[in-house]
Parts: sequence; structure tokens; C-alpha cells
Amino acid sequence: MSLEWEIRARVQFEGDAHVIEDACGFNGPNAWVIDGATPLLGQLGLPAASDPQWLAQALTMILAGPCTDKGRSGVRAVLASALANIDSLADALVGEEHVRFPSAAISVAQLNPDGVEIASLADCTVVVRTLDGVTHLVRAELADSRVDDAVGDRTELLKRDRELRNTPGRLWVARREPEAADHAHVVQLSQPEIMVMASDGAWRAVDLGLVSGPEEFLARCRTTLGALGLMHELRTRQGEIGEVADDATVLTLAPRT
Repeated sequence: MSLEWEIRARVQFEGDAHVIEDACGFNGPNAWVIDGATPLLGQLGLPAASDPQWLAQALTMILAGPCTDKGRSGVRAVLASALANIDSLADALVGEEHVRFPSAAISVAQLNPDGVEIASLADCTVVVRTLDGVTHLVRAELADSRVDDAVGDRTELLKRDRELRNTPGRLWVARREPEAADHAHVVQLSQPEIMVMASDGAWRAVDLGLVSGPEEFLARCRTTLGALGLMHELRTRQGEIGEVADDATVLTLAPRT
């Protein structure tokens, strides 16, 4: 099996509340989906329409290039290399600012001789159907799950949660710390038949019951037409219930044959 991806579908819908802050892509054995986090601590004025958009776009350009991390292997090295490059760019733009620097959920998949290795930070979702017919769901942690279980003013709890990210015992996200790669949720799966990578805005199709779960989500997103149809249904449902729609990204890939 080839160690390169080829595309089956790529669909992105901008949300209601801000410019699109998702990104996705693939190059050679690597593929990724990025979901920039809505800023809660004030923006730094990075050179894009929003700070999270800058991070998502910068990460996707860096991930398309070579891996420069020498201390790690596999998909952790790819992720750490990208975050180290972001850190270098950040030094010139905002100096030592870390806490208010934009962050993102990210999943990176890398084909290897044994199958596919996936690293995830926060709540992008990857669904893989392997050649043995099994469907696998890979996700690290819902971004605000710790806040959802806490008691107090939700806005203040969310801000405090952001301030504590990428510290021991807290949620690790893609920001500017290469060591976040060491805290990523990493799984090795066998040879993939097909894979869909989705931001949490697209996964709302599952949350809202438009599809029954990972298997049906993957089935609907196997083609561009199918993914477009599902995302259109999602936007229609969100309009009906008055839900502010988040950016929605779907990237479906298969190993090149």
C-alpha cells in the first residue's frame, strides 16, 4: 500500500459568528485537520482576520513542509516540528506571550508500513475504516469538558481554563509549545481503507442525530457530494433550532493505490 494519501472529499462551511478558523490538508503520508479556538482572553492582532485564523493557516502551511524534529519519531515528530515552527514565528510577532496566544484543536495522521498513526490534541475527530472492516474513532478530549463539569460563572470558568491550558494536569492544545506533542493522544491503527477527519463543527451532525454515529458519518462523507449534502442538512437543522453554527470541516482521504 502506498504511503501517500489521495483525496476523496474536502468540504468547509464557514460558521455564523466569525471568519473561518478551520484548516485542513495533506501531503505525502501526512494529513491534518485544525480547529482554531474562539479567543476569550483578547486578541493579539496577528496578521490575519483573527488570531485563530492566523494559527490555523500558519499550521497548515508548515505541516505541508518538511519535519525538522530530531528528538521524536512518527506523528509526534510531525506535530512537534510544526509547533516549534509556530513558536519561532511567534517570537517575532508577540515576543514571549504564551497564555493569550491563539490555540487550536488538531489531529494529524501519518501513513506508515504498519498502517496509520494518529495524534490528537483536543476535539477534532478522526474516523478510520481499516481493511479488516473495523471502524475506529479517534479523539483526544472535548475541549470544554472540564468546564462543563464545574460550578460557577461559565464565562469566567472558560477564561480560567484557557489560562491553564498546556500546563500539567490540564488540557493540552496546539499553541506554540512543541512539548504539547508529547501530551497528544496517539494511536496506531492497521492499514486504512478510508479516513475522514472532521472539526467539531462538522461533528455536530452526529451530536444532533443527523447520522447515527461514526460509521454513518464516514459513509455520508466518502464523496464530496455526500459530505456537502450532510453539511447542508446540518446547517438547515441548526437554523431550525436557532443554534449558532460553528465552522465545519470534513476531509476524507484514502491511501493512494
